[in-house]
Formats: sequence, structure tokens, C-alpha cells
Amino acid sequence: MKLPRRNFLHLAAGAAALPAISRIARAQAYPTQPVRIIVGVAAGGPTDILARLLAQWLSERLGQQFLVENRPGAGTNIATEAVVRAPADGYTLLFVGPASAINATLYDKLSFNFLRDIAPVAGFLRGPTVLVVNPSVPAKSVPELIAYAKANPGKLNLASAGNVTGPHMFGELFKLMAGVDMVHVPYRSGGAALSGLLGGQVQVLFDSPVVAMEHIKSGKVRALAVTTATRSDVLQDIPTVGDFVPGYEASAFWGVGAPRNTPAEIIDRLNKEINAGLADPKIKAQLADLGGTPLPGSPADFAKLIADDTEKWAKVIRAANIKAE
Repeated sequence: MKLPRRNFLHLAAGAAALPAISRIARAQAYPTQPVRIIVGVAAGGPTDILARLLAQWLSERLGQQFLVENRPGAGTNIATEAVVRAPADGYTLLFVGPASAINATLYDKLSFNFLRDIAPVAGFLRGPTVLVVNPSVPAKSVPELIAYAKANPGKLNLASAGNVTGPHMFGELFKLMAGVDMVHVPYRSGGAALSGLLGGQVQVLFDSPVVAMEHIKSGKVRALAVTTATRSDVLQDIPTVGDFVPGYEASAFWGVGAPRNTPAEIIDRLNKEINAGLADPKIKAQLADLGGTPLPGSPADFAKLIADDTEKWAKVIRAANIKAE
């Protein structure tokens, strides 16, 4: 049976439209079952708290449970590998953090390539740190700290929450760009590093503004600058490091990723709902309490952020010859 050309073209057009219609329907129906958000650190820390805040929001918005599953170990690589190997159906997501941009260079033999194998979904939060010193350090500004460090190479100890943590990397970037020599002293946690600074065992620390705030107000530590490109809402009187070290910017970021080849319609649906959360006054207030600022944007925006940070930390890791423990 031969079809008239007009009928044939009409049927062909209808058939071509079916995949698009089914994709839209799939995105509208998503999710039809619980969704796992894999987190690469143990429960209880800032990253876990953020992931649970996001999971609660998405559960309420989308009518299915978004469940946080902690998979700590290997600098978050265990969690990332689990998501890379998961079906690309939107039901296994990765809570992406600063380590994702660092590990690409730090580890030589990963079974995945983060930039290739994880599809960016949405940013969630950008978190600044504040450069604080023990009051015994004769420096009340970043230029004075740089001058003192240059006059006393190796005398200042730079504390961190552990090797290759955010505070360590922020400090190494500062050393590199300011041309100073400080000795890195890794602690087992951020709390231990702050205790070391308060006790005078170490002299310099990059720390969370929220954590350091009470000690800044009491004068037990001295805040010199924040590490973001703009001033922090919680430390509005404190300048940025970049005001004195041109081009310096360092901040932690968090967001959501999915396995490569996850349908674009599902990624767009998740992106839309996450951005709606970042505009919600209640969520914004909770993020502000954690010392961070919302990180709205498209999947492409988040992809660029991850790629830029990966390149930045690669340069620092190679220049400082940092190795994974």
C-alpha cells in the first residue's frame, strides 16, 4: 500500500515527535521512586548538613523521598565512583564538594574522570573562609602579614583541618601568590586546627567565618581578610585577600551532579527545583546561618565553576608538590 506523500510526511513528523513527547513526559513524571544523594563524607559535618537540607527541600517539592547516603573514604572518591557506575536515570545523584576539583590532579590512578563522567546539575552553596592569625603575630593587615612572613621565612606555621582540605589549599594558594614561606601543620579536624591557633601552637589559619566568629569578636584571633572575590555578609568590615594579592580568590563550593548521560530533561527539572530552593527565604536564611551564599545558575554555569576550580587547584598541587596521603 502506497501512502500519498502528504500522509507519509504527516506520519513521519508524528513519529519524529514521539521521542520528544516521551522525554517531556518522563521529566514531568520524575521521580517515581526514592532518589539517593550520595555524600562522600561521614554524617554530621558541614557537607552532610548541606546535603540533608537540599534533600529535604527536593523531597517536599517533588513528592518523593530524596535520601542522603554517606559513602566516606578515599577523599570522596568512593562516593564519586559509586555514582559514576550507577544507572544514568536520575535516581542516583552526587553531592559535589571542593574535593571533586582537587582530586582530579591529586590522585594519579582514578577509575573515572570527574569532568567527563559526572554531569553537572546545579550549584548549591559557595562558602568563604577567613584568614585569621594568632594575636601574637605582629600583623594587622594582609600586607603586614606578607611583609612579616618574608622577613621571617619558615617561622610562621599554617594550620589546616588536614592535608589537601580546603583550608590547606587556600593557604597554599596564598603562599604561592604572595611569595611567602609558611610551614603547613595539618590537624585531624577544623576544630583541632582552631584550638592550635588559639593556643599559639600555630599562627595562621584559613577558617569558616561562622566557626571563627566568636573568637574574632572576643579578640582571641585576628581576622585579616576573607578569601572570596567580594566581602562576606557576616564580616562586612573585613577586606578580601584579593584587595592586596591581585587575582586571589578561594572558596568552597557545593552542588549536585549525576551520572554522565542522565537525560537532559531530568537534569533540567532538578536544576529548576534546586534554583527555586535557593530563592526560598527559609533556605536562604539557613544557608546564611552556615556562612555561605547561594550558588544559583544553569548546569553549564556549574560545569564552568568545577572546570575552573579543577584548573586552579591543579596548578597549586603541582607548584607545591602536594601528594595524597
